[in-house]
Amino acid sequence: MLSGRESRILFLLVVSGFLNYVDRANLSVGLTDIQKEMHLSPYHLGLLQSAFFWTYAAFQLFAVAGWLVDRFNVCWVLAAGFFLWSGSTAITGLVHVFGLMFAMRLLLGMGESVAYPSYSRILANNFPEHHRGLANALIDAGTKAGPAAGTLLGGLLIADFGWRPFFLVLGVVSLLWLIPWISWMPRARGVEPHAGSDPLPSTAALLATRPVWFTSIGLFCSNYFWYFLITWLPYYLEKERHFAKQKMAVYGSLSFLAVALSSVFSGWLSDHWIARGASPTRVRKSFAAVGLCFATIILPVALVRNVDMAMALLMLACLSFGIYTSNVYAITQTLAGPRAAGKWTSLQNGTANLAGVAAPWVTGWVVQTTGEFYLAFLLAAAIVLASAACFVFGVQKVERVKFDIPVRLFRSYDVL
Repeated sequence: MLSGRESRILFLLVVSGFLNYVDRANLSVGLTDIQKEMHLSPYHLGLLQSAFFWTYAAFQLFAVAGWLVDRFNVCWVLAAGFFLWSGSTAITGLVHVFGLMFAMRLLLGMGESVAYPSYSRILANNFPEHHRGLANALIDAGTKAGPAAGTLLGGLLIADFGWRPFFLVLGVVSLLWLIPWISWMPRARGVEPHAGSDPLPSTAALLATRPVWFTSIGLFCSNYFWYFLITWLPYYLEKERHFAKQKMAVYGSLSFLAVALSSVFSGWLSDHWIARGASPTRVRKSFAAVGLCFATIILPVALVRNVDMAMALLMLACLSFGIYTSNVYAITQTLAGPRAAGKWTSLQNGTANLAGVAAPWVTGWVVQTTGEFYLAFLLAAAIVLASAACFVFGVQKVERVKFDIPVRLFRSYDVL
């Protein structure tokens, strides 16, 4: 059982993850309304949706976020990032031209870039191995419940009040999170800059480590699938399935909620399995493999004409994806250890979130070129399957990497 201190910290991290993803996914909910108001093509919609990921990925890929997390009090770094991303969301509701909206999405990416490196360092330093599956799963559930709530409430509120008030109120109200965070945030070990005999691994040492590459590529592939859903699923349901805004809000939110619920249950189950003596390698990689492989059920969604059957397949694909997401960051935190968790997560997320640039942009191009979503669904299914191969065959044992020992990029390994 989590202690009272762990529970308070985890609760606020979950809420921050929830608001993080409401803010990054809210654009897709109002996409058809923004398109009409600003007279944008599907290509420009894809470009606008990818803008967030330009700075989000760059600040992690070039170690800006990891440097901030490792060099300063991680709790204050998270608070500053939260203030920036919530403020940019509020201002988005006030802008009237494409260029300024694009700029606000870039600022949103800068603020949110510190979130996952901060989560990883806080969890790696303050939560034991047999609690990290559930802790990561709950944060992940928050990030999946964010688009679920944002899609449902946004779809309903935008239909009545328009997209601008939704952005403005969301950004301003989110800032209230800072009050309990400043009161309850950790003030013990693992939040101040590191010092002592345990040196921080260099970027070169990380890049010479095989699991860094495969966790990064694997997360890139799974992120492509996820960002395809949160940036284009509402639009797909409205345009190709001809759902009304309110109906889109319900089915879109249920899809994201399915990922969240599956993630929480899978995180609890994986921790329970490890606590009973199973190795983290077998448990974490098994959950990743099963979840990612069955997520390919997303492809028939674009082929089945019956709406009820298509929506059932969509829910099943999302439930499967949640099995994987519950364990992906637990894998990274165990491999990196407390000392390197922030920098490893930053490099991994920077690479992986280039998928956030690719998925909305490529999907917009595909839809504009072909006039339909079939090839976009096919590509998402193929890429998520490649993610499974990275975690099953690319990652070796899920145990702390010894950075002082040279690691060859390719060598014999055990699958499970």
